[in-house]
Amino acid sequence: MHIEFIEIQNFRKLKSIRIDIANKTTLFVGANNSGKTSAMDALNHFLTKTSSFKINDFTLSNWGKINRIGSEWEKPNVSPSIAEWDDILPIMDVWLKVGEDEVHQVSHMFPTLSWRGGELGIRLRFEPDFEKLHKEYLKARNSIIETKKSASNETKNLKLWPESLLDFLVRKLNGFFTIKSYKLDPKKISSLEKSGKAILQSLSEGSPPFENDPFKGLIRIDNINAQRGFHDQNENNHGDQNQEKLSNKKLSKQLRSYYDTHLDPSEAPEPSDLSALKAIQDANLSFDENLQDNFKHVLKEVTELGYPGNTDPKLTISSKIYPMDSLKHNSAVQHEVRYYNPDSDQIRLLLPEDYNGLGYQNLISITFKLMSFRDKWMQVGKALKKVDVASSKNVFFPLLHIVLVEEPEAHLHPQVQKVFMRKAYDILRNHDDLGEKTELSTQLLISTHSSHIAYECPYSSLRYFHRLPESDKTDTVPTCTVVNLSEVFGTKNETTQFVTRYLKTTHCDLFFADAVIMIEGSAERMLLPHFIQHHFEKLNQRYISILEIGGSHAHRLLPLIKHLKLTTLIITDLDSAACEKGKKAPPKRQEDLVSRNTTLCNHIPKVKQLDKLLDLPDEDKVKTYPSFLSVRVAYQTPIKIKLNGNDEEVEAISSTFEDALVYENFEFFKKTNDLGLIKKINTAISDSENIDNLVDALHAALKGGDKAEFILHLLYSKDPKELNVPTYIEEGLDWLEKQLDKKPPGNTTIEAQ
Repeated sequence: MHIEFIEIQNFRKLKSIRIDIANKTTLFVGANNSGKTSAMDALNHFLTKTSSFKINDFTLSNWGKINRIGSEWEKPNVSPSIAEWDDILPIMDVWLKVGEDEVHQVSHMFPTLSWRGGELGIRLRFEPDFEKLHKEYLKARNSIIETKKSASNETKNLKLWPESLLDFLVRKLNGFFTIKSYKLDPKKISSLEKSGKAILQSLSEGSPPFENDPFKGLIRIDNINAQRGFHDQNENNHGDQNQEKLSNKKLSKQLRSYYDTHLDPSEAPEPSDLSALKAIQDANLSFDENLQDNFKHVLKEVTELGYPGNTDPKLTISSKIYPMDSLKHNSAVQHEVRYYNPDSDQIRLLLPEDYNGLGYQNLISITFKLMSFRDKWMQVGKALKKVDVASSKNVFFPLLHIVLVEEPEAHLHPQVQKVFMRKAYDILRNHDDLGEKTELSTQLLISTHSSHIAYECPYSSLRYFHRLPESDKTDTVPTCTVVNLSEVFGTKNETTQFVTRYLKTTHCDLFFADAVIMIEGSAERMLLPHFIQHHFEKLNQRYISILEIGGSHAHRLLPLIKHLKLTTLIITDLDSAACEKGKKAPPKRQEDLVSRNTTLCNHIPKVKQLDKLLDLPDEDKVKTYPSFLSVRVAYQTPIKIKLNGNDEEVEAISSTFEDALVYENFEFFKKTNDLGLIKKINTAISDSENIDNLVDALHAALKGGDKAEFILHLLYSKDPKELNVPTYIEEGLDWLEKQLDKKPPGNTTIEAQ
């Protein structure tokens, strides 16, 4: 049995999403504030029921309707109804896949008497006791109204609680709302689209909720949140009220808990514990003898005071040693700096756990928590004995173990992140009754901002969270949708193979980006960050993924870009030639030249003729897709330069990034006679009598030169912030900056959920 997918509605910015859950490991990826944490919190809130809902857990765009409901209630003769809350209540539908041999375990959840396995759906809805809420809200409002009737002019505008139903629920939410569970109809699944959005089926009228939690005893949930409380040993913690909380998160605390649950020999002792218990008893007797010997003079002085008398109990000293006592101190867990040989005269070098690096503290702690989760689920060691003794019944293991881990990459360098990702699921299955067996299932869900962790996970397990901006037609606040990347990479064609191999090479950082820039080669990669840093302040504050893809391959990433809905700028070359499959030729007007660039010819803007490309309006270089996605191409366009001894400007058409850089910084290259390509370019400018000579000379110089070395020499010779950005790149970056800086309609201020 495993969770096949969940659908969430009206929980924070998760207005309506569907998340397909992989059988083993599912990875939530996406840019900051895209909804990953909200999804993890939704699972915790609905499944563990240990987290209290707050009014902020209701999607912000529904707040207005909550207040409208309250306003209606204040009118005479209005009764509360479930219908008015239908489209605003937080909901999570959980769809399980149940095998035929597991049907008896879920008999209390049968959707129909004829159901014999397959999909099984349960709706969890955070809903109010309508009658009680209606009564108490009106009581509070009427009290305020009566109070204000006697208010003076100075106090009549004073705001008193509750001003609205929303204001009332800020304080009283969990007093009226609870999670209730309902059966769903598996026959209606086929009508749901796998679009990343939830399309929830309607409950039958009068559908009764379960009396108890339907998942109790069936699913175990464990969670490792992102705030793990590690701290620097050198921090001044004197008087810190949170120090006790921090100490509870130390590895020594985890070890004590594990020992108490699974290993303590004094609990349900076994034959293997007898030697340890005897050692403890011997230690007690020896210590008692020592105490009595050392205290006899003290006790003798007490007797001189007349105590004890004939009828008084005799004062004595005795000890009691518990195994747990040896772990109840700050140095219970230590790190051995080097191997210790007891036969030598070396000093054993030990440091407390706080003195190890934060990264290793984090790795050890997470790993140990995963082991502890597994062993508690499987009732390892003394835990099983305790259950037997307490209940005198057969032990029942939940069929499904769900483990949620937030941002495991904290403090870990990339190599350790990769190792953790490879081993985490195996740790959760490292038990004789687990492994590859299917009777008991484990599903690991991880949210991350790390491209290194994403690199180690198969793309079929990635779930990409995409932020949707505010729309004046749909939602009044930003929301999100979820892309199942197993659908994007589902077919094994050449494009799919190229994309997956390419992303493995580039560490998958586009899954966490605000936008993507695709470039031709190393020269652009080296200078583009400088252009952004020194000329585009707002763009420099965004997380931009720069992919070195080449003009002939940029189109291969377009299907992925469309799925991820990432605003994209493609900076590419004209790649002019006499014909589509002919040799490259310097770009010139009215020569019937064409572009060989696949992206320009077949995708955006779908134009082959060079003359038409050179004069193409900016709006024709942009393609807009549904869901707020825009893709723009930027390629070389004509610029005006002045040749030697000539005051008249002539048109220069560049064919590569490098010659465009030369034309845009013409005066610098005229005066600079440096090494390598810079020297050749200076010579070409000096020796050229007309633009045709210059084009040919630059083409020859750049064709045989090391372009990366050229950029390095350029960075050495000139401060990059003083370089002029090639016009076509400047126009592209300006477009991208404006796309990312678009304001929501009405300039609404939105708080992140």
